[in-house]
Amino acid sequence: MGPRINEKIFAKSVQVISADGQNLGTMNTNDALNMAYDAGLDLVEINANSVPVLVKIMDYGKYKYEQKKRANEARKKQKTIEIKEVWVKPFIEENDLNIKMKKVFEFLDEGNKVKIAVMTHGNKKVLARGRDAVPQLFAKIVEMIGVKGTLESKSKPDDRTKSIIIAPAK
Repeated sequence: MGPRINEKIFAKSVQVISADGQNLGTMNTNDALNMAYDAGLDLVEINANSVPVLVKIMDYGKYKYEQKKRANEARKKQKTIEIKEVWVKPFIEENDLNIKMKKVFEFLDEGNKVKIAVMTHGNKKVLARGRDAVPQLFAKIVEMIGVKGTLESKSKPDDRTKSIIIAPAK
């Protein structure tokens, strides 16, 4: 819902700003409306909370178009940060880890956050070799990332999968 225009302005008196930005002072709403119609423009409510209500004589269609255009420009400039996910095994080989880390570095360079996850539930090797394997793996990964990213969060210790989230370095 946009501002009230023309006959939808219910205030008895309004403070009028002309199309060229000049303050015309306080006047009856009908007089201001007639001025706008004579100029071939609309009377648009700018601030309904002020006393008297502030209105401006302008081309409302052009105003709406410019607002929409500004919103689209702002949306184009806005960067959405995605969380990319990389899965590793608890006992991953060194070369395989290096390949996974290349992908992690690509994601970080693009400005995305990376979730590195390890499936621990039902893995007999993790149970047999002890629960230290996953924290050691995460420590190694964080060390490999170094200054390219920062550790943002870790998963809760009772999860079926353990994960860490790495944010790109500023």
